[in-house]
Parts: sequence; C-alpha cells; structure tokens
Amino acid sequence: MSLPKELYYSEEHEWVKVEGEQVRIGITDHAQSELGDIVFVELPEVGDTIEADEPFGSVESVKTVSELYAPVSGKVVSVNEDLDDSPEFVNESPYEKAWMIVVELSNKSEMDELMSADQYQAMIEED
Repeated sequence: MSLPKELYYSEEHEWVKVEGEQVRIGITDHAQSELGDIVFVELPEVGDTIEADEPFGSVESVKTVSELYAPVSGKVVSVNEDLDDSPEFVNESPYEKAWMIVVELSNKSEMDELMSADQYQAMIEED
C-alpha cells in the first residue's frame, strides 16, 4: 500500500496535499483497495462550498456506494473531470491521476486535525 509522506490524511480515508493557499483532495490507496473496482465518481461543482466532516460527493464501486467526507472546509476551485470518463483512475493511481477536487481553504486550522502518513498507517493497522 502506498502512503506518500508529504500528504495529510483524514479518519475517513481522504488525503490532502497542500498547494499554497489551496489543497488537493482524493481518497487513499487503502480506501480504493477496500472499495474494489470504482465504476462512478460523483463530485461537487466548481464554486461549491464544502464543510469539514460533511459529505462532498461519492464513489460507486462494484460492491457499494461510499460517501466522500470533506477533510477541510472551503470553496471548490477545480474538479478532476477525467474521473467522469475514467473512474478506474481511482484504483490505478489514487494519488496522481485520481485527485478529486482542489479547495481554497476557509479555515487553515482544520489542517491541524489531519494525520501524518505514520499516524494514518497506525490507524489502519488498528482496524
């Protein structure tokens, strides 16, 4: 399982990459492997506002539909349109091709609630 050290992680299995005043968000390698083959991804629109710990979209796999929970609050400034036609990117490349949204943070202190790669690894091993 891949866990890039430079990313932050949520208890709901989203990853967050800091890019200046914005963050890029997707789901972790662990999450995609638990879900199985992803067949559909539903994401918010550019301009939408997301709230930390609230659903912002969903992923549908051959097994189930799972809500995506926002790790931080902010305004959606970019959405990965490639996932409309290629939802399998979530399985193939969860950290590169399958980023989901870019958000302009509204509350930077929420980043303090996220885990490091080591903390996330420990959480998964406890489950």
